[in-house]
Amino acid sequence: MTKEELTTKKVSAISLGCDKNRVDLEKMLFLLSNYGLKIVENVEDADIVIVNTCAFILPAKQEAIENIIEMENLKKQGKIEKLVVTGCIVERHGNELKQEFPSVDAFVRLKDNSNIVNVIEKLYNLPTTKLSDYSDRILTTSCGYAYLKIADGCNNVCSFCTIPRIRGKYKSEKMDDLVREAKLLAKRGVKELILVAQDTTRYGIDLYGKPMLTALCEKLAKIKGIEWIRIHYAYPEVLDKKLLDFIVSENKMCKYLDIPLQHIDDDILKSMRRHHDEQQTRELVQMLHNDYPQIKLRSTFIVGYPGETRAKFKKLLDFLKEAKLDYVGFFPYYREENTVSFFLKKQKSNLTKKLRLKKAQKVQSQIAIKKAMELVGQTVPILCDSFVESEGKLLCHSIFHSPLVDFGVKIVDNGNVKLGQIVTAKLVSFDGENYEGELE
Repeated sequence: MTKEELTTKKVSAISLGCDKNRVDLEKMLFLLSNYGLKIVENVEDADIVIVNTCAFILPAKQEAIENIIEMENLKKQGKIEKLVVTGCIVERHGNELKQEFPSVDAFVRLKDNSNIVNVIEKLYNLPTTKLSDYSDRILTTSCGYAYLKIADGCNNVCSFCTIPRIRGKYKSEKMDDLVREAKLLAKRGVKELILVAQDTTRYGIDLYGKPMLTALCEKLAKIKGIEWIRIHYAYPEVLDKKLLDFIVSENKMCKYLDIPLQHIDDDILKSMRRHHDEQQTRELVQMLHNDYPQIKLRSTFIVGYPGETRAKFKKLLDFLKEAKLDYVGFFPYYREENTVSFFLKKQKSNLTKKLRLKKAQKVQSQIAIKKAMELVGQTVPILCDSFVESEGKLLCHSIFHSPLVDFGVKIVDNGNVKLGQIVTAKLVSFDGENYEGELE
């Protein structure tokens, strides 16, 4: 086969896991497209399929395995030629996967993502091409927003987390490179940048000797075409007033913060190896409510962690009622190999974890719905993400909500609004999952 023949091949990809993983895939797809391969959406239309996996917790690994098996079946049926597996599961279980899935043509480690073109060339017995370092992305999100991955890896080494072993030490992207990437996204029509990393608040410490997230946001806010900048995964112990003041004062900054708190009990937080305690957490939340009431707060918590007694779980529920956070995600604790918490005693049963998960979700649901209703009647900016054909409506998200994880806004498609466009709408009702909006 020649290179010209290879470039007639079609590539499709399945993106699993977090938004940071999605960015990795988007960069790989660009490299393949820039080489000449055609990117298609439907895997059954493809010659080559990439399954980009997650392996953070057990359900993520199960989802990855299910997708690999499904693609293996397509290959056995002759519907695809080559199957490539990338992402975190290759880092955690690469040797096992090679034994269990011999029909997978290549398992690509994270450090080799940038060599994806050479990986494909080798599968077709072609000599490898020396490629340019220049990189761009093919977006797999709605055309209006994109994730900007500002760092990889993590130095926090929480007791329950597998990320440091998978992704390595914290490594910030150079600020100039991020600004260049953001400008390219803006030229493509992206209106919203969602800044992501395992810990966005520590951005720049490794490169510049101090946290530089505010400085980065200042540069991004100057880019023509970028209208919204949203911050995810801001760790509580590094969050400072300089950043908070900038979020409030800069029109382009979404009045929104995702702060993973994980628990409120001191014993649990210490066992988790978190760097904040109960008092600091309460003071932070109170300060945000008092001094920055404009900012909507999202967080995540783990229930059923080893040693979480009934009293400690009740303390968490009481904290949720007091903190009144706008949006919260909950995870049952998963006992992952090669983590410190794997060896802890007083592990909770799956039934206990499931029951506690439901209780916590019920408590927070009542809070979230009540707070969501406070926006009904207000006129807010919204970004149009997709078209719901069965309803004849556009599904959007407001400046106060992150796409895919928070409440959406549905508006009637009047033919004048385009996907990726920011418009204003009055929120007229809320059904527990989405707002109904009327265009202003």
